[in-house]
Amino acid sequence: MTDKLTRRDLLKPVQLLGLAFGAALFAGFVTLMSMGFFQQGGGEQASRAIVVAGIVAGVTFIVTLLILSLLLLAVDPATVQKPMDRPVLYDDPADAPDAAGGGSSGGSSTP
Repeated sequence: MTDKLTRRDLLKPVQLLGLAFGAALFAGFVTLMSMGFFQQGGGEQASRAIVVAGIVAGVTFIVTLLILSLLLLAVDPATVQKPMDRPVLYDDPADAPDAAGGGSSGGSSTP
């Protein structure tokens, strides 16, 4: 088995759903904490906190899933199977800071 992962291995739908679900749980828990659900309050306050936390968790789940799916559309399908062994944001491997001298220390100056 190779140690290099492809983009397809990193972007599985179950993992994306899990990430969105985790973000929704976190947002719901923070909402419950901020509305005082775990304090000694009345039943009316606790039920209102649960409803608001459910709404916030649902909205967070949908928004996270939408943002992740839109970001996946930016990935070129031809490069999905290529292993990534260099920085992603550099177009040309010669532009990488660790290639051929380590950056622009000398540089050219124009008068």
